[in-house]
Amino acid sequence: MLAVVLLPVALVAAPRRALQVACQWALAARFPTENLAGLTPATRAAFTAARTRALWRDGEVVGLTSGYRDLAEQERLFAEEVRGSGSAAAARARALPPHESRHVAGTALDVRPVAGARWLERHGSRYHLYRMYDNEWWHFEYCPDDPPRRLPHPGMSHSDPSHSE
Repeated sequence: MLAVVLLPVALVAAPRRALQVACQWALAARFPTENLAGLTPATRAAFTAARTRALWRDGEVVGLTSGYRDLAEQERLFAEEVRGSGSAAAARARALPPHESRHVAGTALDVRPVAGARWLERHGSRYHLYRMYDNEWWHFEYCPDDPPRRLPHPGMSHSDPSHSE
């Protein structure tokens, strides 16, 4: 609703991008701590285009919980999972070390709410955004080359022979 109210102002401010700008303003009001900084330009553009379409076409809100993480933040998150689960191997079912995390590369997105994630799962391929893991409804990655195969959890490798399609 806020995006509709903001649309006339966005038409004046950015006539060619009014829908995107009004969406961006409305989402900034809804999710004030959201931060798209650090995402690769292509990832950011894809996510912005997808969430703009979600809002204007289907009335769905797609927010960002977490995008880019620096090495230290990812290491801290992984260390917390190791402490909580008891081992690095067990922790990998929920988090990856920094050298493997696409958050550190700026191409991973943790989204919210659940309905927004469902929308992105249905329509994200148009933007090269794919849900990556069965156990993480919120985690999507920008994959411009080929659609990835969804894995059971982050620690499962695409080359792992125990995972069949």
